[in-house]
Amino acid sequence: MPILKAEDIIHLNMDYDSLRNAGSSIGSGAIIVMNEDTCMVSVLERLLRFYKHESCGQCTPCREGCPWVWRIVKSIKDGKATMEDLETLRRVAKNVEGRTICVFGESFAWPIASMLKNFYEEFVYYIKHKKSLVEAHH
Repeated sequence: MPILKAEDIIHLNMDYDSLRNAGSSIGSGAIIVMNEDTCMVSVLERLLRFYKHESCGQCTPCREGCPWVWRIVKSIKDGKATMEDLETLRRVAKNVEGRTICVFGESFAWPIASMLKNFYEEFVYYIKHKKSLVEAHH
C-alpha cells in the first residue's frame, strides 16, 4: 500500500474509508511504524528486495520491473545514482501499475510512488551526498 507520513495519519481512523481518503488502504491489515531515525531509502530498498524475491515471474512488468526498480534504489544506496534515476523509478512504477496479471505490480509500484511523493527530499539528499539524511543528522 502507499506509505503515509505520520502527520497524515496521526488523527486518522484506521478504517477502509479513512485510509482510502488519505491516499492509502488497509491492505493486509499490517501497520509498520517508523521513527525519524529511519532511512526511507533503506526501507524502500529492503521492501523492493523482498518483492523481487517473491515475484512469480509470470508477467513481464513484475519479472522485469521489480528487479529494475530494486537495482535503481540499490544504486542510490551505493552512491552511484543520478537525479534522472528518480524519474526512471517514478516512470517504471507508474507503467507497472494496472498492467500485471495480479495485484503484485501495485504491491511494489504504490510504495515507490508514495515514497517519492512523501520522502522525495531523502532520496535527493542520498543521491547528492551519497549518504542518508538520517546519517547527516547524527
